[in-house]
Amino acid sequence: MMIKRLKLWYHALLKIESLLLVALFLTMLIISVIQIILRNIFDMGIVWGDTFLRISVLWLGLMGALVASRNNNHISMNLGQKYLSDKNQNNVKIIIYFFTSGICFIISWFGGNLVLMEYEEAGLAFANIPIWITVLIIPIAFIIMGLRYLAFSLLLLLGQAIDDQSVIK
Repeated sequence: MMIKRLKLWYHALLKIESLLLVALFLTMLIISVIQIILRNIFDMGIVWGDTFLRISVLWLGLMGALVASRNNNHISMNLGQKYLSDKNQNNVKIIIYFFTSGICFIISWFGGNLVLMEYEEAGLAFANIPIWITVLIIPIAFIIMGLRYLAFSLLLLLGQAIDDQSVIK
């Protein structure tokens, strides 16, 4: 029963993640089109539009990385892995997932330090939104990715098969 609830929560979070990604992309698209129309026809623009779009590219990139990590579609090198036995391939994957998880946690740590520095500086990004809020995606995204890869490695360690298209069914 507990596992069923965890899976429901997991899939609900995946839907929220996908919804946020689509909403951000559509918002960027709309702001971009409005900026183009305002500049080319009315010789004006949204004052904070360009800054919003630059920050949104960061958010969109990291949200895309979250989607890639949840589907286990990250960039990887499989040098020689096809020559290994199935057991050894799993062992290599466990090591790679643990390593990836560790790297994500390290990046998250430094991203958190960036957020704290920006919080202390108290600068504004656009439309009275503090800069620290705009970079908050860095530690959050890398914590989530780190936890995912840690979960992948633990699942493999416990003998659970991981399907590359929908990791947890």
